[in-house]
Amino acid sequence: MSSQPRGNVIIDPEECKGCGLCVESCPPECLELAPELNHYGVHAAQYTGEDCNGCGACFYCCPEPGAITVERLTPPAKTAAPAVPPKQEVNHAAAL
Repeated sequence: MSSQPRGNVIIDPEECKGCGLCVESCPPECLELAPELNHYGVHAAQYTGEDCNGCGACFYCCPEPGAITVERLTPPAKTAAPAVPPKQEVNHAAAL
């Protein structure tokens, strides 16, 4: 997708049991199982670093409390031009 991420996922590899439920439930597919083993001897989930939409599906399906934290990111502020140009005074006396 490569759009601006709207969320960030923080996974504690020491709490993750490597069940893979978060990886399967992630709509933008931004989670994967790490190639290295954690202290439980399993492949913990990890965030790829892009495309998170902040939906929290991974957080809600994770059976291990505290293993996943999802942060919703604030989009950058939009700078808008004034909607109405400033009024110009018209001298009606010259028209008479």
